[in-house]
Amino acid sequence: MNKNINMNAKRVVFVLAVATFSAALLIHLSPARTAIAAAPQNNQDPGGCSSLPGFSALKSAIVSATAAETSGLNNQMWATLVNRDGAVCAVAFSGVNRGAQWPGSRVISAQKANTANAFSLDSSSSSNGSGHPAGLALSTANLYSAVQPGGNLYGLQHSNPVDTGVAYGAAANYGTASDPMVGQRIGGVNVFGGGLALYASGHVIVGGVGVSGDTSCADHNIAWRVRNALGLDHMAPTGSLPGVGGVSGDPARPDNIIFDITPNPNGGTGNSAGGFGHPKCINTGDPSALPPVQP
Repeated sequence: MNKNINMNAKRVVFVLAVATFSAALLIHLSPARTAIAAAPQNNQDPGGCSSLPGFSALKSAIVSATAAETSGLNNQMWATLVNRDGAVCAVAFSGVNRGAQWPGSRVISAQKANTANAFSLDSSSSSNGSGHPAGLALSTANLYSAVQPGGNLYGLQHSNPVDTGVAYGAAANYGTASDPMVGQRIGGVNVFGGGLALYASGHVIVGGVGVSGDTSCADHNIAWRVRNALGLDHMAPTGSLPGVGGVSGDPARPDNIIFDITPNPNGGTGNSAGGFGHPKCINTGDPSALPPVQP
């Protein structure tokens, strides 16, 4: 019996020794593997907003942009910024309080920011013969005709639904630095004007901005002015970089709204000549008067 106990003890010691040696060998030989596993596998930490302006900058931009744009219904506006991962970084309004704008437009502005970011690209999209070497920016206004029945993106509007658990919370904090959406991924796809991708220096996409509260045409124009005020419209060609691509046909405004829809003789929505058109709105402003994008 003592002999069996001794044999069992030796087996336990041997197994522990092998396990200890194996663990030590793994740590010694695989530091690179450990580092790779610990490193983030995308270009932006989830919820990280360090590459985007903060609440105060967005507040200032939406107030000034709303004052500058008098087309549409001339309403007060909501604005939202999301980062490249779709996390909300800031929410602000232009009026004197959260009730001075359409309350329903708060979440719509976040939905628009998410959409423009989610369906725009920079040059990192280009590899192995696919992608866009200069990037491709699509505003939410560019999606209107494309998602209609028969359009080349039909059904897109039904994907990526808004996370209602993120969208709502303490109403007293709506449009403040503590808005309940901040730091969370809102989701949602919106297919009319008011959402634009954000491009930092070097034509690097860093997120999206969404604006809502008026006609969709006015929303687009105000979002354009907000992006310009924030200095995140680096899309024009430089000495070493081609301009970010778009579908507007205007290199100075590649993701601008397009008014090329003609009435459909069979009824329903009209026909967009280029496939990315948007309807005109009441008291529509002139999109060609918007500031050109910067290098």
